[in-house]
Amino acid sequence: QVQLVESGGGYVQAGGSLRLSCAASGRTFSNYAMGWFRPAPGKEREFVASIGWKGVNSRYADSVKGRFTISRDDAKNTEYLQMDSLKPEDTAMYYCAASNFIVAAVSIGNYNYWGQGTHVTVSS
Repeated sequence: QVQLVESGGGYVQAGGSLRLSCAASGRTFSNYAMGWFRPAPGKEREFVASIGWKGVNSRYADSVKGRFTISRDDAKNTEYLQMDSLKPEDTAMYYCAASNFIVAAVSIGNYNYWGQGTHVTVSS
């Protein structure tokens, strides 16, 4: 089992920045690809960003590419999502997830463990 706890959400004006963190405990963090998801109309959750095992690669949704940066610190068992140039449409609950994949995974079905979420509100 892997336990995931998100933090860093909050309230920010459009154009601002936030940094989300996801602290992992349980099994070896470095053995998992990690990702971030958020709810979307018509979907339970949509893919935001992911990073592979030991940072081998990363992938981003088109809607956040160039604005969000995913990273991981395996020594601290933590992944991060740096969110810059935030827009009101980025307002959502953000969920951290862990996958048994080695490379960055984009499908919600590829993820085995989920955190409880941290909420981001972007005002216009």
